[in-house]
Amino acid sequence: MHGEFKVPGGKLVVVDLEVEGGVISGFRLAGDFFLEPDSALEAIDSAINGMPADSEAAAFAKAISAALPAGALLLGFSPEAVATTIRRALQRATGWRDYEWQVIQGPALDPVLQMALDQVLSEEVGAGIRKPTMRIWEWEKPAVVLGSFQSVKNEVDEENAAKHGFDIVRRISGGGAMFMEAGSVITYSIYAPADLVQGMSFADSYAFLDEWVIVALKSLGIDASYVPLNDITSPTGKIGGAAQKRLGSGAVLHHVTMSYDMDGDKMVEVLRIGREKMSDKGTKSANKRVDPLRSQTGLSRAEIIDRMKATFSGLYGATPDQITADELAKAEQLVAEKFGTEEWLRRVP
Repeated sequence: MHGEFKVPGGKLVVVDLEVEGGVISGFRLAGDFFLEPDSALEAIDSAINGMPADSEAAAFAKAISAALPAGALLLGFSPEAVATTIRRALQRATGWRDYEWQVIQGPALDPVLQMALDQVLSEEVGAGIRKPTMRIWEWEKPAVVLGSFQSVKNEVDEENAAKHGFDIVRRISGGGAMFMEAGSVITYSIYAPADLVQGMSFADSYAFLDEWVIVALKSLGIDASYVPLNDITSPTGKIGGAAQKRLGSGAVLHHVTMSYDMDGDKMVEVLRIGREKMSDKGTKSANKRVDPLRSQTGLSRAEIIDRMKATFSGLYGATPDQITADELAKAEQLVAEKFGTEEWLRRVP
């Protein structure tokens, strides 16, 4: 069995192993990481050989840590990263390049239709109808997008939302509210087979699925990094946040919203939670809490998106695609049956 795991912000970890009678044998660790002393490699191999194949990742990491020589130095990886790679090997996880990726940008759609499309495209990837896809969203009108478990009344000032022309919609993934205006944010979704994140914790999978965008942002001169669980940030402030949903159909939906040129003052009028965060920090203007991509790059939103698409395609071999008429029809039906209903929107009043 063979497993690979590119540590977000670190090095590639590779393991090969066999399982005989429920026990790991022939374990070999490799990769482009740095490890001192040389004897530590053999110590790690020996620690894993003989362990039950159904061990939890934490047990593998503990065994590796205990076996390391005193003063051992691991650069670009960790015992936990090796444990993740082992679990991926045992569960026959896949890598990015095992798939034919596609990239979609737009068209601009009604917010509630965006919610439905996320479910449709995720389910189609899980069913093998659509190839794994990365989609850049475009907005037809402003919206507050609530996480699956958030309360409408706790998160949104509905009077101010209406005054500013904001729809309120609910997505299928968890996490916090997203404040969306056309031209002010960059939002993307990844629809991937569950095998791509097999063996990973939720925390690991968040960083793993967004490493490509960190690469893209760094290529634009932004010192971007990932902060667990789900934030993309820089030394001068938060850039964006991620949310994720693993569907029973065998797909993973992962999406990120990054601020390009957000009106922070309007945001705290519409989002109640924004006011609480501001008062807690003793800050008068939300603009001081968000570090838009425009201020860090000087580039247009379109130029940043072009770099993102080029980076994703260069790393994973993606090709351009578009939403089909059938997918749009399925999404419109879901709007009527689910996402456009008061029952769905106010399932957490």
